Order: sequence, then structure tokens, then C-alpha cells
Amino acid sequence: MTTPAPASTPAPSAALTRDDISIATRAADSFIKLYYTAYDSSTRLTDLPNFYRPTSSITWNGNPLQGPEGVKQLVEKMPPTKHEMLSFDCHPIPGSTPPSLLVNVSGSVVHGKQHPPPANQARNSSRSVDGLSRVFSQVFMLVPDPNVAPNPGEGTKYYVSVDSLRFVG
Repeated sequence: MTTPAPASTPAPSAALTRDDISIATRAADSFIKLYYTAYDSSTRLTDLPNFYRPTSSITWNGNPLQGPEGVKQLVEKMPPTKHEMLSFDCHPIPGSTPPSLLVNVSGSVVHGKQHPPPANQARNSSRSVDGLSRVFSQVFMLVPDPNVAPNPGEGTKYYVSVDSLRFVG
């Protein structure tokens, strides 16, 4: 009778300190402000893809996309947006220095130039989201970008490795 090999146990990771959490939260806060400002800008077709790399994996409301080109194709078809962040949480992933960051954002977004839509449009076009506020949850895995040297005093530069957005309302 053969005895099964013992299950390997992962190496213990370094405990996160309050400073680690504080630094990660500031980095996530900065990222979120830059990201949604770019998303809502008139130059989003050129700005938003810069947050991604060709290997970046994106799932937008259940639809898979890949890298900067996938993001560009998505926003080309989308009306203008206005995002409002309700909350975010950030967790540094131990194991590398600087750590990757898991960022969860909750907020609302309005699509379209009309805020809110005219009353007759709201009644006559139940399929249109133009001017309607929608609640969303978006999760990012931010990874330190080894190709971008940080400017003194600015900290680590990150790119979006994984992005998953889902409308929840």
C-alpha cells in the first residue's frame, strides 16, 4: 500500500503592518482618482488604455476583454460617463516588494450626456441607460510596473493586471 505524499504547505508570508496597509490604501486612492478621472474624460480613448498592458485580463459585466485594445474597443461604443465612488477597499498582497494590490470599488455611474433623461424618453425607451444612474462593483489587481521608474516622492507605479466590473443595480 502506498502512502500519499504529504500536502505541501505554502511558505508563511510576512505579516502586514499598519504602515503596509496605509501605504497600499494611499496608492489605491491615488489610482482610483486617476482611473475614474481618465474614464470620465473626453480623452478616455487614449488615456484609459494606458492603465493596462497586453496581458491584462478584463471582464466587463461578464464579457471578457484583453489588454489596452480590449478596453479601447469597449469605451469606443460607450456613451460619456460620470462615475461617483461610494467606497473602496485595498488589500496589499504579501510576497513581493512592493506588493500587488487587490482593490475593490463600489460606486455609481451615469452613461450619456443627458443627466437625467427627459421624462418622455424615460417612459418610451426602457432599454436605454442614457442618463440613468447604475450601481457597480469593480475589482482590480494592481501590479507594480517594472518598466516605469517612480519619480522621487511619488511611490510605486502600478498597472491593471486584472479588472472585473459588474453592474449590481
